[in-house]
Amino acid sequence: MTWIQDYNPLGSIGLSALIAAIPLFILLYMLGIKRSRGHNAAFVGVLSALLIAVLVFKMPVSLAISATLNGALVGIFPIVWIIVTAIWVYNMTVEAGEFEIIKNSLASITDDRRLQAIFIAFAFGSFIEGTAGFGTPVAITAAMLVGLGFNPVYAAGICLVANTAPVAFGAIGIPVVVLGQVSGIDAFTLSKIIGRQLPFLSVIVPLWVVVMMCGWKRAMEVLPAVIVAGVCFAGTQFYTSNYISVYLPDITSAFVTIIGLLVFLRVWKPSNTWHFPDEKVDSNGPVELKYSGAEVLRAWAPYIILAILVFLWADDKFIGFKAVLVKWEKIIGLTSFQWPGLHNLVIKSAPVVAKNAPYAATYGINFLSAAGTAIFFTGIISLFVIPNYGFSRATTCFGKTIKQLIYPIFTIAMILGLAYIMNYSGMSSTLGMAFTATGGAYPFFAPFLGWLGVFLTGSDTSANALFGSMQKTAAQQLGIDPNLIVASNSSGGVCGKMISPQSISVATAATGLVGEESTIFRFALPHSIAMIILIGGLTYLQAYALHWMMP
Repeated sequence: MTWIQDYNPLGSIGLSALIAAIPLFILLYMLGIKRSRGHNAAFVGVLSALLIAVLVFKMPVSLAISATLNGALVGIFPIVWIIVTAIWVYNMTVEAGEFEIIKNSLASITDDRRLQAIFIAFAFGSFIEGTAGFGTPVAITAAMLVGLGFNPVYAAGICLVANTAPVAFGAIGIPVVVLGQVSGIDAFTLSKIIGRQLPFLSVIVPLWVVVMMCGWKRAMEVLPAVIVAGVCFAGTQFYTSNYISVYLPDITSAFVTIIGLLVFLRVWKPSNTWHFPDEKVDSNGPVELKYSGAEVLRAWAPYIILAILVFLWADDKFIGFKAVLVKWEKIIGLTSFQWPGLHNLVIKSAPVVAKNAPYAATYGINFLSAAGTAIFFTGIISLFVIPNYGFSRATTCFGKTIKQLIYPIFTIAMILGLAYIMNYSGMSSTLGMAFTATGGAYPFFAPFLGWLGVFLTGSDTSANALFGSMQKTAAQQLGIDPNLIVASNSSGGVCGKMISPQSISVATAATGLVGEESTIFRFALPHSIAMIILIGGLTYLQAYALHWMMP
């Protein structure tokens, strides 16, 4: 028996939205004020969402439970699978002593923590975001920064903030492609608009990260390198998104930024080397490279292999390896299936859709083509490169990694359960409809919907799937350019990534701060709010005074 979503169960969209937001208020309170552990906050949040879905939005209990379980399983696979394998590869390099070589090779380029943060969290992290996405860059780069000796809280916060710039074009452009599919707008058109919004943010993210670490005075000491990183990334992001392809902006931007920094740092060094105040520093002079070129290449090999494999696994437009993996999955039966007790039993209604439409619910067991599997094979192949480290030690390390991540696994599963119950009950759509009541000011608030969606789901792709169609409908009703409003959903969404409980769980797992999710949330929240206000203001101006900027 089907059930039709009711977006205004209390007869007032404002009151209905207020009630629908209670699970979010609970998360904000428990993480930001009470400073609860992440899994505790997630449990209370998902429980409250279940109760509101059933008691207020009148969702049948069986559908509510089925939606929550569907989301929880999506949290475990493919998302937790990415995190476990990424941390496993890192843990192996640490156990084998190879990460000491990585640390020394980076320090020989620059021992300055500010520049290391830009190089690893911003540039290298953007490349991983562009190829894999879905939590992979934060898991890898945060672990690397801690291994380099960064303060764990700053390592987590830096990687979350730095990951802002590439999110919209992550996983080879999947968020924009999905946005085009759900809105009916050409994906390349959306890419052009996003590419005329995000570069304004991307160009200042390196400076933002450095100021966050050490303040304005110390940031000015590395301003030349900050400018090189910001201009390389933002300029390439603009050009690629507008004139080349929706699939490549992150990969090309990260590549140009990495090369630009490497070349620049060969001819320029800051006058003072900066470390964290509580950090023990052996020497203030330049660090000498203690290893041969072959040893450095061997130490970096797992991450080089990782970069190659995650690109191959995600690519279905150029080489086409992903298509081969999908074909193999179909042959052996690893395909998506309809989620029992939920698929097409929930009916979306107006104004979220033009006419009543069933809400599909599926679950993919695409083990071969999953990004986490690419990272898993990275670990296997790396065993042939890492010296004196065999399958036995790797297996033991894998078990230790799962034990290390047990609480983040529970947290992520519950957060995805929360996102799914809010989507299928119509609570998320109720929150979206409340924003449309702002009338002519809607262009300012439209990016906040994407921000909210990413906060809920941890994914710009999911936020675009959730609100993309609604954004187009609202814009048409208000007489505002629908292309701009739909694109702003993705641009605004990137600002919510750093405060998503899912992302924070990944960061705390990677930095050994499990149980300190509230600390990271409080650290990232002001930056997230400031950035979404910038995107909101830019979208408002582009809707009216600066509409000439649109393609």
